[in-house]
Amino acid sequence: MKLNRVHHIAVIATDYERSKAFYLDVLGCTLLTEVYRAERDSWMGDLALNGEYLIELFSFPNPPARPSGPEATGLRHLAFEVDSVPDARTELVAKGVRCEELRVDPHTGRDMLFFFDPDGQPLELYAAA
Repeated sequence: MKLNRVHHIAVIATDYERSKAFYLDVLGCTLLTEVYRAERDSWMGDLALNGEYLIELFSFPNPPARPSGPEATGLRHLAFEVDSVPDARTELVAKGVRCEELRVDPHTGRDMLFFFDPDGQPLELYAAA
């Protein structure tokens, strides 16, 4: 088997409209398609970043909270590459997004930081090479 690339990442939101606004308005994704699935009482939106399909955003009735501290088994976070982590952090903070302090990756020496979507899902900004 040869994997070509990551096709998409699925994110479940407790409040679909709030999370959709975050991913579109704060992170700059675009909405490709959106459908309400009545049989599951669930919204599903396909989001793109820079024209490339990336995130499948879902809502489901009463999803269990995601344990993230202490860290739980499974997908840890979604990371986005940016040109300047400090500048991106400033933009996020100005938009009211909860951010941790700037860090430096001890293995690469690049800037990085964690921030959180409306449900507390950990996201990361990582400096481009």
